[in-house]
Parts: sequence; structure tokens; C-alpha cells
Amino acid sequence: MKKILILMIALVAGFSVYSQNANKNAAKITFDKSVVDKDGNIIYDYGTIYQNSDGKCEFKFTNTGKEPLVLSKVRSSCGCTVPSWPRKPILPGQSESIKVKYDTKRLGTIHKSISIYSNASNSPQIARIAGKVIVPETNTLPEKNFSKGASPSANN
Repeated sequence: MKKILILMIALVAGFSVYSQNANKNAAKITFDKSVVDKDGNIIYDYGTIYQNSDGKCEFKFTNTGKEPLVLSKVRSSCGCTVPSWPRKPILPGQSESIKVKYDTKRLGTIHKSISIYSNASNSPQIARIAGKVIVPETNTLPEKNFSKGASPSANN
């Protein structure tokens, strides 16, 4: 029984040393400083944006590992956030980006996450988008179709 226990411990220890050495050569995804906050979180903050405005953003990254990086799956937390990502392997030192489109028809606070799965040693990664969608301000009166010579007060 002692021999089996010692053999098991040796196998587990050997496997963990092997795993650590194998990961040293693995791909590694490193996000651009423009999308990493002071706490190391990957986030894009839209700030306050208007309803129906452009909800596109991107998360730039570099493969800082020693093997090609393959993004196998990129999923968002809801259907209002649609990610697109490179399908080809990203070679060591090469940069790419994950593009995200948020549906700005929805009013209110934005708190969505994008899960990034890859063969990187630091996979999975979670990127977040944040912000607030508001109704556009209108400083003009609604356009009315006035006939020639008629005044706005005549149509009331």
C-alpha cells in the first residue's frame, strides 16, 4: 500500500512539473493597455452614448507566447452583444483584435461580458463592456409640413 501511495505522489508531482514546463512555451494572450484598467480587468467603457448610435468597440491583443494562438470560442453574455474574432492562428508577436457590436437600441446601463477561449496558457479571459445608453437630446421643434404662406399658429 505504501508503495502505491508513493508511486501516486511521484506521478502527480511529475505531471505538475511537466505541465509547468509545457506552459512556458504555450501561446499567451496579452491585451492592449487601452482596454486594461488599473486592476488588470479587460474593459471597454462606452461612457454615455445615445440610443441607436454606433455600438462598436474592439479589444486589441498580442500573442506574447511562443506558439501560435488559436481563439476557439468567443461568447457574449447576451444576444445584444455580438463579438467577431480572427479564425486563423495568430503567430507569436502578432497582434489582432476582437470586435464587439452592442445593440444601442436598448436604453439603460450596459454591463456585458465576453468570454474568450483559446489555447493560451492564460485562457479563458473575460472582457467587459460598460456604459449607459440614453435618449438623444432634441433641441429643435418637430418638423411640420406647412403650406406656403401658412404660419405655424394657423395649423394649431
